[in-house]
Amino acid sequence: MKTRLDPHLHTRFSGDSTISPKLVVEQLHAHPFIKAVAITDHNTLQGYVEARKLASSYQDITIIPGIEVSTHHGDLIMLGVEEKPSYASTVWEVVDFAKARAGAIVIPHPYRINGIGDLAEKIPADAIEVINPTATLGENKMAQELAKIRNLPGVSGSDAHAPLHMWTAYTEVEAGPDIDEILKAIKKGQVKPILADAMI
Repeated sequence: MKTRLDPHLHTRFSGDSTISPKLVVEQLHAHPFIKAVAITDHNTLQGYVEARKLASSYQDITIIPGIEVSTHHGDLIMLGVEEKPSYASTVWEVVDFAKARAGAIVIPHPYRINGIGDLAEKIPADAIEVINPTATLGENKMAQELAKIRNLPGVSGSDAHAPLHMWTAYTEVEAGPDIDEILKAIKKGQVKPILADAMI
């Protein structure tokens, strides 16, 4: 079984996004094949909490808890953790926080602005975002090379901050719609990053 997931999307709770949780849920339900999303707002879980409530009346979609945590070194994504670190100045603190809660760590856009750059070579992550539509081709290529060198799974997310950019990239996961199954599959590398050209 396969689940198509956008593991990197922002709602208005990020402060720099115009996407409402309601729109995420409605579009996910209407989408022909992408049926799972991780709400990864900046330093808050509010968007996820609201989207999860709105999604409770739909049987066909999965909302994964996520958060893009800002650190002194750059951004790091935690998936599957329903709480945020009260204080996280370093990427190492975020990693420890997520691992203690069985979450998955994804390094987003490592070579784009706000990425952690060369530090990505040392972080004990579960996956690297190798396709991000807001990064340049060169930045994505560097991320793909990094994933190969480190032998880590490569994922793809839209990093959408506006409705037009939703579902522009997603990850095909060899798992059912269950959140734990999806996270395990990501950690095992049972994923395929995809850049989409069709939007609804």
